[in-house]
Amino acid sequence: MAHIAHIGLGGNLGDAEATLRQALRALDALPGTRCLAASRLYRTPAWGRLDQPAFVNAAATVETTLAPEALLDALLALERTHGRERPDGERWGPRTLDLDVLLFDEQVIDTPRLKVPHPHLHERAFALLPLAEIAPDARIPGHGTVQAALAVVETGGLAPIG
Repeated sequence: MAHIAHIGLGGNLGDAEATLRQALRALDALPGTRCLAASRLYRTPAWGRLDQPAFVNAAATVETTLAPEALLDALLALERTHGRERPDGERWGPRTLDLDVLLFDEQVIDTPRLKVPHPHLHERAFALLPLAEIAPDARIPGHGTVQAALAVVETGGLAPIG
């Protein structure tokens, strides 16, 4: 059975634009997965920790036969391929590539490894803005559509690249 998943992409170390473009192509090559749509890249001011470079963010919609945690495993492997390290306890720090399952069909998933919808998706302009470009009517369980969530968050500082 095929599922529709929305993936958030981000990075701020090295050539983040090139890394995100490579990651978008790599999503299309995951087993049982094809990329249906990809947003533009967006420059996002550092967030969480301000002592780091600005981020580049994007979103993609994929059709996949992978189960949610299998998709997560594939995304984590793709992050490692691009040099992502996850120091214990560090949150919001610099990274070469960050891939998040934002939405998976309209499922609510709450396991120790995976929470969908992404717990803060409805509050984060850097995820909502690119996602609204490709899936404005996607539903965030408990929060309405992507477009409705975007309408009530501040998007100042985010700018499309190119």
